[in-house]
Amino acid sequence: MTLPALFSMRPGADLSTGEGRKVAFFVDTDRIAQLRPHGLGHLSLAWMLPLDGGELRRTFADVQAKAREVSRFGIGALIHAEGLNGLVHGTGIQFPTAWAQAATWMPGLIERSTAITRDQFRDYGIQLCFSPVLDLARDPRWGRVHETFGEDQELAAQLAVAFIRGIQGTGRDTGVLATGKHFLGYSSSDGALNQARTSLGRRQLADEYAEPFRRAITEASLAIVMNSYNEIDGTPAAANRWLLTDLLREQLGFTGLVVSDYDAVTMLHSVYHVAGDQREAAAAALSAGLDVELPADESFRKLREAVEAGLVGEDAVDTAVRRVLEIKQDLGLVPGFAPRRPLRRPEPPDRTAAAAIGRDIAEHAVTLLENDGTLPLRPGAKVVLAGRLADELRIHFGAYTDVANAEVPIAVQLIQAGQVPGVDPDEHFFTELFTTRIPGIGPRFETLTREQYPDTPTLLAALDAAPGLDVTFLDAGSPDTTDPIDTDAVLDAARGADIVVAVLGERTGWAGEHTAGEGQASAQVRLPGNQHELVSVLAQAEAPLVSVLITGRPLVVPDVAEASAAVLLAPLLGAQGPSTVADALTGAIEPGGRLPMTFPRHVGQIPLFHGHPYGSGYAHPTGRRVGYNDLENGPLYPFGHGLGYARLELELLDVHLSDDGGTITARTRTTNHGGRDGSTVVQVYARDEHGSVVRPVRQLLAFERVTVTAGSVADTALEAPVDRLFYTADDGTRGIEAGDVTILVGTSSEQIAGTRTLAVPARRASTR
Repeated sequence: MTLPALFSMRPGADLSTGEGRKVAFFVDTDRIAQLRPHGLGHLSLAWMLPLDGGELRRTFADVQAKAREVSRFGIGALIHAEGLNGLVHGTGIQFPTAWAQAATWMPGLIERSTAITRDQFRDYGIQLCFSPVLDLARDPRWGRVHETFGEDQELAAQLAVAFIRGIQGTGRDTGVLATGKHFLGYSSSDGALNQARTSLGRRQLADEYAEPFRRAITEASLAIVMNSYNEIDGTPAAANRWLLTDLLREQLGFTGLVVSDYDAVTMLHSVYHVAGDQREAAAAALSAGLDVELPADESFRKLREAVEAGLVGEDAVDTAVRRVLEIKQDLGLVPGFAPRRPLRRPEPPDRTAAAAIGRDIAEHAVTLLENDGTLPLRPGAKVVLAGRLADELRIHFGAYTDVANAEVPIAVQLIQAGQVPGVDPDEHFFTELFTTRIPGIGPRFETLTREQYPDTPTLLAALDAAPGLDVTFLDAGSPDTTDPIDTDAVLDAARGADIVVAVLGERTGWAGEHTAGEGQASAQVRLPGNQHELVSVLAQAEAPLVSVLITGRPLVVPDVAEASAAVLLAPLLGAQGPSTVADALTGAIEPGGRLPMTFPRHVGQIPLFHGHPYGSGYAHPTGRRVGYNDLENGPLYPFGHGLGYARLELELLDVHLSDDGGTITARTRTTNHGGRDGSTVVQVYARDEHGSVVRPVRQLLAFERVTVTAGSVADTALEAPVDRLFYTADDGTRGIEAGDVTILVGTSSEQIAGTRTLAVPARRASTR
């Protein structure tokens, strides 16, 4: 293979014509020969996707035909798309967002959803799913929290394995491969700013933040890893050999393909200034272990010059090309080389099953945070439904959804037309698109959402349709204005109501009026607009207040908790959101969610997470050692928290260690004392009582959802391998020292039903 042909295996291309039609762009496949005369490695279409599914399928088939035609060896291109909660396309089958998936604590359910996503990817001819997001989110100020599985490495790891198995199958034989991102520590940047420095030590990165990746690699054969944007100890991730080679490949055992996040390689020169030009940036990234630059080869096109200048060896190019070709071979894109694992026959996506799975996720994700008995709503109740968001559909969707995706071309067209104040429509505006504010765009985006989901009601419509309720809408309180609330008018409207329900939240997406999403860091993490004032006014009403929070991250809402008789969290449930929330309020369903993140009382506590080390954080098993003099140490709502309507009681029966010292088993009993079926999530935590390095005060080991019918009992045995307690010693080995380990079993990280202490022998991880 010639050097130009070698280089052709890696780069991608943007084939957009830039010609708009509604909210999509056409694709010019004839440009392949012009842009990539030796072959096409990857294809990045991003938002430039035809609206019609059939047209999309034909476009990708044409792309592959053209790619094979220009390739000397007839090699096809890798086509990728986002699939965080379904294919990001107008015809994509959508599920509740990742944070909602995490709130279910049900890996098997998530695997079923991503199997649907896989079928749709393959049906359209897309081979790479650029999901899941495996970042641990411990700082809610960061705008991308809703894309993650939360704060805990064990919860994230189990959900990641399930997600990837749904996409790839257990044998990587589905014709679609998953991508774990972002490697590493991207979510814990200084100040929660997007793409900023991460001030974490190597041990914490390897033991906590890399754990979901480790498990995805060892338990789900993760095929692709995407680097993160951040820099660690002075070296950006895209050029960090310790991250991409020493940790990822040598310690975690990854053998697949490493791709860049969009523009991460060019940023080595343009943002971080660690490369003098794009040639140096390309050499640094390739030398670190990054195989493919995306979305196109802005820097990697200089690799030939870098090789000739001696900045990087040709052997590094060979290694990267081999990794690309192995992935292409596994996907049937290399003529004459059969996939190393025979590919199963594709099946069309089952939309009927998808709807049922989406609803199942939503019911097990909607989370009851507070309840003094006010919920569920009684039949015949007079309900005042307050808050403009009660009659909005867009609020229930996150970024990386079909809805948010369709908004981007609209924003682009407005900017290009010079209709966005303060934004210069030059060639560089797109890099700032995620943080561009477009005042007054909300109604247009809401109309777009309703056009995409014409049969989906708002919460107002869903609750109004509930039998036996008398619902009155109060259009007061909005995320879009800080105008003072008309106190007299609000209290007058609430007079005579049995219950007042306030619908509160924040919008999540890209350009527009969103306050959460990629590039949307928040310093205060409060409800935007005048919603806090609305709660303060409604608290003065005679009727009890129920607050519904629609958000994809923890918000600082102690005032909401104090004012409310009940609080219900709807963690971006998508099209399933309004009806699910209405059913949870009326008691038609049992709210099944459990928090995947800790809710702080104050922004000054952040980062706040349950598994903090001894001597730090809010929990100190040996007594209160440190704390604030003006604030209670603990969280507003702890990790794993969630209530239900059923009267369930958890009991720890016993805990034992297997004879070989490798498995911990906890046996529990859950009793339903009421007349209503219900479920809970039994959570098993561990506390290593002594180690040569500082250990966490608690660590999630295992969990299982248990459903108990009215008046019955359910016994459960939860097992966890001891290696989930492994950590990195000073000599670089992983294992656990001999000593006592306390097992804590409960229904949240704070609600512990019982504890037992085990003497655990020393164990070490096998070396590679």
